[in-house]
Amino acid sequence: MLVDAHAHLDLLDYPSKAVADALASGVAGIIAVGTDLASSRRAVEFSLKFPQVLACPGIHPHEAASVDRELFTKLRNLAASPRVAAIGETGLDFYRELAPRQAQIDLFRRQIALAREKDLSLMVHTRQAAGPTLEILASDAAGLTVILHCFSLWDQVQECARRGYYMSIAGNVTYKKADELRRAAASIPFHLLLTETDSPYLAPVPHRGKPNRPEYVQFTAAEIARLRGLSEAAFAAQVLANFSRAFNRLKPG
Repeated sequence: MLVDAHAHLDLLDYPSKAVADALASGVAGIIAVGTDLASSRRAVEFSLKFPQVLACPGIHPHEAASVDRELFTKLRNLAASPRVAAIGETGLDFYRELAPRQAQIDLFRRQIALAREKDLSLMVHTRQAAGPTLEILASDAAGLTVILHCFSLWDQVQECARRGYYMSIAGNVTYKKADELRRAAASIPFHLLLTETDSPYLAPVPHRGKPNRPEYVQFTAAEIARLRGLSEAAFAAQVLANFSRAFNRLKPG
């Protein structure tokens, strides 16, 4: 009973088949994530079509400069769907800087406020922005359920755990040079650990270089179970329980 806590289903070829293949491979729950208004709408549509899929509408930091009041109102309306479990992905990306930093910060704070308004979890993207991300979460997101997607704050595991943040590990944990991520995956408190694909990105070994799919979360789960000295069944059971808590508005079907 595996879970994929972050997937961009709208970017997959034949997404309905990808979901069906994932369910057939033992995936019990998938979070369909939006990065702009169109993909957020699609995420909600997928959640209405498949009981095992929950939606996470949001605006990626790359899109921050294009967000106006009308667009954000439409996002707020999407967040009212009973199939929505979180807001995101939101956060900060100071690596590519496709939007001005202040616009990213302002949008991040607005989406945190939206998650609080709707009593939803928060799906966070952070790249080359660890300090500002953690500062804003500390000041604005107290009391919210926070999921750090594609976890990369390897030297901040203890601080993230102290705050109660969920840390979601993607397929790059299987990559040869990912020693720091493997150490983090082995040390994250078990009750705060999640697995994801970030499909179609970051396909795990043995599918690296190909489009990722939700069913491939099995390879990520197997690697982390190995690192932690657990059976795959015991590992999957705990992560499924974590998934149900992290996205506690609804349970996977």
